Amino acid sequence: MKFNKVHSLQEIANLLKCESIGDKNFEVLGMNEIHVVERGDIVFVDHPKYYDKALKSAATIILINKKVDCPEGKALLISDDPFRDFNKLTKHFKPFQSCNVSVAASAIVGQGTVIQPNSFVGNHVVIGRNCMIHSNVSIYDYTVIGDNVIIHAGTILGADAFYYKKREEGFDQLLSCGRVVIKDNVGIGALCTIDKGVTGDTIIGEGTKIDNQVHVGHDTVIGKKCLIASQTGIAGCVIIEDEVTIWGQVGTTSGITIGEKAVILGQTGVTKSVEGGKTYFGTPIEESREKLKQLANIKKIPEILNKLK
Repeated sequence: MKFNKVHSLQEIANLLKCESIGDKNFEVLGMNEIHVVERGDIVFVDHPKYYDKALKSAATIILINKKVDCPEGKALLISDDPFRDFNKLTKHFKPFQSCNVSVAASAIVGQGTVIQPNSFVGNHVVIGRNCMIHSNVSIYDYTVIGDNVIIHAGTILGADAFYYKKREEGFDQLLSCGRVVIKDNVGIGALCTIDKGVTGDTIIGEGTKIDNQVHVGHDTVIGKKCLIASQTGIAGCVIIEDEVTIWGQVGTTSGITIGEKAVILGQTGVTKSVEGGKTYFGTPIEESREKLKQLANIKKIPEILNKLK
């Protein structure tokens, strides 16, 4: 998330009531998660295992829970609880806005777009031309939808990321301030859920078609002209490249990449990144021909045991 104006390191430190290390006038442009940070961004880290990754990332302001050497050209914010303070920044720079009408006054709806009854279009949503939004669709704040998009009944765009920190008293949620971005000519089936990014965008690429009851996790990026069949669950921070086909009841782990033109057969568990241009099956995932050979050999085990007897 980029701020609407440039802030200084001292301004952010005052807001969080924490110590800063670096030039007090150091420019702060926004805040992001580690996988999408850019120069001028704040990133938070609260575990020694990830200190080095955060300090060496593209982020130039590190919100951290220990005093460490500050890398050249960067600044530090020292906090006793970076997770809490990252949420504090979200609440300050992108607070929740309530809305008591079906289509928010700040929403922009393109010419020729139809919105059926009982749908909700939130604050600062942008919908392109000639879209069809069927009944009972919920489109959360700041969602961006291109032209010629079809969204079927009951679908929800922009719910919070499934991202929690375990504490003694329970689970503490990392607040989401990202967006969902739907490109032109996308089709989304009934009862789908597409979560917004924590600080960045969850993106569905141009021409992609999604069947009913599909879940897409936060910060996932789906490429152009993909086909995703029903009851598929895609975790957060997944990259699905162009023209990938995913059949029904597939599940993925987070942070992986599915290569261009890959085909994932039904009920596969995508436990790791896979190359494009191949067909895959099974859990753990393997190329389909190899997996089917293994299953055929397993069927021969009773016959082999009988011969040994």
